[in-house]
Amino acid sequence: MSDVPVYVVANFQVHDKDKYREYEKGFFSILKRHNGTFYTYDDSTTTFEGQAPPSGRVVIFGFPSEQVATEWYNDPDYQALSEHRRAGTHLEFITMVRGLPPRS
Repeated sequence: MSDVPVYVVANFQVHDKDKYREYEKGFFSILKRHNGTFYTYDDSTTTFEGQAPPSGRVVIFGFPSEQVATEWYNDPDYQALSEHRRAGTHLEFITMVRGLPPRS
């Protein structure tokens, strides 16, 4: 695993707002505990090209490294909390995208 920053992109549709709110209530404290940075979410993205534009919510956040992102995802507190997301949404994907290494 490298020390380049990574970004996490998630796409899902919320079908139970109350269960999803339970997820949101705990998400940011766990993200912060893992040195994560929340960038944005969008419920109405625009796709310029492609056959499969995302529907629902797209969320983007990041971590200082792949190792930290993996530790966040595998954190037992996050996994317990994510049961609310699983119950309240239809998940398309949660994808980690590696950043570019610093240029010399």
